[in-house]
Amino acid sequence: MEGVELELERRSKFLNSLIQQKKKAKEQQDLKDEFNVRVRASDMPLPVQNRAFSLSRELLNSTPGKADNKRLALALKKDFDSAYGPAWHCIVGTSFGSYVTHSIGGFIYFQIDKVYVLLFKTAVEPLDHQ
Repeated sequence: MEGVELELERRSKFLNSLIQQKKKAKEQQDLKDEFNVRVRASDMPLPVQNRAFSLSRELLNSTPGKADNKRLALALKKDFDSAYGPAWHCIVGTSFGSYVTHSIGGFIYFQIDKVYVLLFKTAVEPLDHQ
């Protein structure tokens, strides 16, 4: 009888984890819809992505008319440098090509309104001054 109870508990935990995953996916999709964001590529954790989306939306809403791409890139870079350490790089625009090397968990390429944002982190190694 104990084996049956263990199996029922294991299945219950599995189903609960599936339900939680579904809820998180729905919340993330709702957030993307709210911010009018479309993720093109990412290996960034969801909370970090959400920070990029909300800051981008806030800055775009604060500039009426055409987006100030340099200002958005600078703001994202500075915010991510202070929150997650150096060295973050940000490219913002409507037409650009790129090929970058990034740290694991530190890359996102997304569209917000008609602006594309490439945000990525690279490893920083201290220089030997001998």
